Amino acid sequence: MNPSTAFGTVLADELARCGLREAVLTPGSRSAPLAFALAGLEQAGRVRLHVRIDERSAGFLALGLAKASRRPVVLACTSGTAAAQFHPAVIEADESGIPLIVVTADRPPELRGTGANQAIDQLKLYGPAVRWFCETGVPQAGPGMTAYWRSLACKAWVLAAGTAGGVPGPVHLNAAFREPLVPGTGPAGPDWPEPLAGRADGAPWTRFSAGPVERRQDGWLELDWTERGVLVCGDGDYDPRPLAELAQAAGWPVLAEPSSGARCGPNAVAGYGYLLDDPAFMAGHRPDLIISAGRPGLSRGQLAFLKGGTGPGPARHVLIAQGPGRWADPARTGTDVAAGVRLPAQAAAGGAAGASGADKADKADGVDGASRVGGAAGASGADGAGKGGWLRSWLRAGAAVQAAAGAVLAGECVTEPRLARDLAAALPGGALLWAASSLPVRDLDLQMAPRDGLRILASRGASGIDGLVSSAIGAALAHQADGGGSAAALLGDLAFLHDLPGLMLGPDEPRPDLCLVVVNNDGGGIFSLLEQAAFPAQFERLFGTPHGADLRAAARAAGVGYARLDTPGDLPAALAGRGLRILEARTSRAEGTALRARLREACAAALAAALDP
Repeated sequence: MNPSTAFGTVLADELARCGLREAVLTPGSRSAPLAFALAGLEQAGRVRLHVRIDERSAGFLALGLAKASRRPVVLACTSGTAAAQFHPAVIEADESGIPLIVVTADRPPELRGTGANQAIDQLKLYGPAVRWFCETGVPQAGPGMTAYWRSLACKAWVLAAGTAGGVPGPVHLNAAFREPLVPGTGPAGPDWPEPLAGRADGAPWTRFSAGPVERRQDGWLELDWTERGVLVCGDGDYDPRPLAELAQAAGWPVLAEPSSGARCGPNAVAGYGYLLDDPAFMAGHRPDLIISAGRPGLSRGQLAFLKGGTGPGPARHVLIAQGPGRWADPARTGTDVAAGVRLPAQAAAGGAAGASGADKADKADGVDGASRVGGAAGASGADGAGKGGWLRSWLRAGAAVQAAAGAVLAGECVTEPRLARDLAAALPGGALLWAASSLPVRDLDLQMAPRDGLRILASRGASGIDGLVSSAIGAALAHQADGGGSAAALLGDLAFLHDLPGLMLGPDEPRPDLCLVVVNNDGGGIFSLLEQAAFPAQFERLFGTPHGADLRAAARAAGVGYARLDTPGDLPAALAGRGLRILEARTSRAEGTALRARLREACAAALAAALDP
């Protein structure tokens, strides 16, 4: 066995021992040792291998697989600009804390800087976006190589997974190979100076704890109870349940972005974005305490809320850390950073009792969810309803704007806000929904009713348009491999077209049951809601960017199914299909802008009526 083949075989075997289940590969010559090794693992039933012709799509496929499975995925390519194409996915993985093991093949040192073909500077190619970079060295037949290669694989796995206590994320192994690059050439097996096998019991070469190190208790904050507290849950791979339980015990509203995993439970406020944009409501609902988790920042209203709007910020803003040295504070108002938060038992019990009592009082008085906001609307903070009135006022306001928005959307055909609302409601329990980073996730944020049983993922780390088709495919594959149910993605037309290569799957590649719901408004719809729209002479070419693309033809070229959504009532049947398929919903950017304005006006009127004594 030649040294390059030996390295690829040992590295791949050791990663599988660590727990590798998915690997993504793009074709190339210099990466042949990795390709043969990963194919061997697939043949043995140890790893599922995915091959893509485009490195950028491959990177985001790996990202989707890792995000949904919460397990490191290997991403491998040949030398040169192929490695550079991984960079956008590496950045997203860094920002979102997604575990990737990026293995880039490289030319040996003697070919670097000589003008040799496909030889570029790949050392620390991704800069600080990786948890760890390692130049693995040119493989050679010598004593000690087996231990080095296997311990190297274990370290890469642990640092990517966050098992040693850090934050999960990408690592980069740059593997320089000399020829020969394929099996069956070079020294025969008996000539190798030491055994290449791993540990006899099949365990990893270096053992670490089975899961992420638990946060130490001394990193937790104990807070005095206050009624006027709010929990803000942003995007991120964290468990929101303890925070949601805390909010429920304390009687605090939960403002949860769709991809936070917290848009469920009795304290989740529907349509909270409309509330945060309403000056009159916010004047009476300034919190004394905000606890924020994940990466908030989906809307300007949310950021203004974290900053305190036009008034002072909250007396206390506790940031829940995602790991050592990692927390999100885009408004720069954080007063504390903690691993978690707890209340004294008597305080939590008091908050829960107050909230429960308020709910019972509402029911006894015949008050429904759309009724006017109660006593907590007073700017002084005095709540005539007693404990629970603060939470009750948020929930009533959320119900009021949800009802107002629903009344507007009831008269609409296929529109982007209605499609987002209906899609989130129509998917069955156990389903996965991937949301694009522009208007789709914002429409979900405003229109989606709180519900259980739906897993929503999005590339919100860097919020790029890159690779969203591939990310959705990867997430659906991992979700269904773990026994999950159906999957859908809500994408805009520009995001879809940006990653068309992600649909070009070979006949032997795994395919998920995934419905790609593509909102086609012939351009960039979000810009119509921004300041750029005030410059009509330049707007359409510079920002609207109409393309006139035929999505049916794109589906035919990729060999995937296609259907068009003509009426809202067609959605359930379209979602019930099988395989990888496209569902196109054609909309108008101008009409969408006007509809969103009507929704804001209707919700503002509903809040004004609710606040009017």
